[in-house]
Amino acid sequence: MFKRRSVAVVAAGLVLAVGGCAGGGGADEKADASGKESAEPTPARTPSQELVKWVGEMCVSTSALEDLRTDSAADLKEIRNPDEVGPSAQLLAVSYLARTPPAVDDVESGLTELAPSGVPAADRLHDALLKKVQGVAAELDEVSPTAAMDDAEGSAAEVDRLVQSLTPPEPDLSALTKKDPQLTAAYKRAEQCAPGWTPDEDTASPAPDPTGPLPKAADGRNVAACSDGECEVLVTSTADITANNVNVHVSVGDDFVTFQTAGTLMQLGGAGGEAGFGDDLKATVVAHDKDGAVLKFTTP
Repeated sequence: MFKRRSVAVVAAGLVLAVGGCAGGGGADEKADASGKESAEPTPARTPSQELVKWVGEMCVSTSALEDLRTDSAADLKEIRNPDEVGPSAQLLAVSYLARTPPAVDDVESGLTELAPSGVPAADRLHDALLKKVQGVAAELDEVSPTAAMDDAEGSAAEVDRLVQSLTPPEPDLSALTKKDPQLTAAYKRAEQCAPGWTPDEDTASPAPDPTGPLPKAADGRNVAACSDGECEVLVTSTADITANNVNVHVSVGDDFVTFQTAGTLMQLGGAGGEAGFGDDLKATVVAHDKDGAVLKFTTP
């Protein structure tokens, strides 16, 4: 009896031991599985609309600065090597010095209006970029287009130097998106960050219909009609006009109409602008587009 009970107890103990080992193995397997699951990356949550908009606006500002740097370099190259039949280096530089500060101001305004994103690293990038743009904008405020009359290439080169400094701080937005899943998701959803995106694609309303051709100038292209100080003429590129004994060199560009005399230099953009030459003469831009400008000269 005793021997049989001993055998039975031993056998029962063996069963329990084997069962315990099996059970222990299962627990370990579950722990391993649990460990593997925790090691897998957590899927990113869908980014908020606010974050997508924020990232899109940062892409717009970054793209605008890139375009500014590219255009500035091209403008400086043209100023250094002006076309023989086109505007002089001075006039090119005047136009460049006049239109560059407002372009930088536009980027500064966009960055200033951008509220915090809630992502610390992204907000640090924004603040650093805004500080850089504000610094350049402040320096450009001290630049006068008339500086080009004394040193066209030198004044333009200094402005270009400032513009070329407007590069995104490191790490830039693209680098940050590789470290933050929320930024990554927002970057992919923001259409302004897509390769090849242009501002026209983001315009909510359709472009206005063309206003038609320039109105007919009363005196056509006959600048000699201005000799008495009263005329209305069409200028498509450049013209030397003598009106009421005032000699005016006129240069028409895509964005500005430039008037230059021996002692003055003025630029007007768009229809309705007026340029005064002392008590002797006034010039008004009647209409202006890519094809030229209709100008009206009168005596005060």
